[in-house]
Amino acid sequence: MGMKGKLTLGAVVGVVVIGVVSANAGDKGSGSASDSGKNSSASAQHDSRSGKAQAAEKKAAFAGDGDFRVGSDVKPGTYRTTGNTDGMCYWERAKDAKGEMDSILANDNVRGTGYVTVKATDKLFKSNGCKDWEAVDAKAKGTPAAGMAGDGGMFRVGSDIVPGTYRSTGNKDDSCYWERTKDADHSLHSIIANNNVTGTAVVTISPGDAYFKTTGCGDWKKAA
Repeated sequence: MGMKGKLTLGAVVGVVVIGVVSANAGDKGSGSASDSGKNSSASAQHDSRSGKAQAAEKKAAFAGDGDFRVGSDVKPGTYRTTGNTDGMCYWERAKDAKGEMDSILANDNVRGTGYVTVKATDKLFKSNGCKDWEAVDAKAKGTPAAGMAGDGGMFRVGSDIVPGTYRSTGNKDDSCYWERTKDADHSLHSIIANNNVTGTAVVTISPGDAYFKTTGCGDWKKAA
């Protein structure tokens, strides 16, 4: 268990979950942009910050490789890893250290940026082939962008990207997958809506959404 490139369970990229609906979204990724205007991309959004806030945010909470005991090695909370370009970043929340399939609470393969909330009830957090993890300040605002890289991973709504209707074009063979979520738990219950798309994709990201996940898509631009 915990090997690089391992397939994920639960909300798996590229598999549409039918009928998953949430009436309320709760808590609040990164692609390639040079400006933060109306049509800017959220890819390098976190790198545009300056001063003490940026330095504090970029300080690693723990390494991108290793097994970490929750409560002693890593504190419960939400964490982010960025700059994962080869798709070999794998993380796993586990209820014990047995290394069995039943031990896994949630997991994911990350390309670009990934967010995950480690809970106090988790026993182990595994990370392989990832960039270092940073703690996420729930109150941090940032300057949200109105565009994002289609293979950028997860974007925090209201911090990385602004809510609104977005459009992605040129998607082939159902390789484009998007997901709106209410948290970073990565359970099936976290999913508000998701889809695999061929051709043009259009999705409205609501202010109450926490995150938007995109893999294998053309870049997203906010509709005028």
